[in-house]
Amino acid sequence: MEISKHKIFKFIPVTLIFLFILLALSACLPGDGARTIVKPAGFFTGVWHGWIAPISLIVGILNPVIRIYETYNTGWWYDLGFYIAIISGFGGISFMRKKRDK
Repeated sequence: MEISKHKIFKFIPVTLIFLFILLALSACLPGDGARTIVKPAGFFTGVWHGWIAPISLIVGILNPVIRIYETYNTGWWYDLGFYIAIISGFGGISFMRKKRDK
């Protein structure tokens, strides 16, 4: 089986874009030291951490400092943002699918 040059050149940009996105997302993981007691994570940070929770889980397995949930947060507002992102990101997909007739 021969791989054409066209397929290789099509694969390289997609791989580079994926690696760039992965690197950009890993720069803002919970527990990275950017948040402190003086400057806690707020609502929008909670939304962001909810969206990248699967990536945080994978990175957290390799690096125990990284967590899924930021420990230094504003409390209820951070929780609300985090759970909105989790529910809309993972649960929203199931609401959009059409149910099959049995």
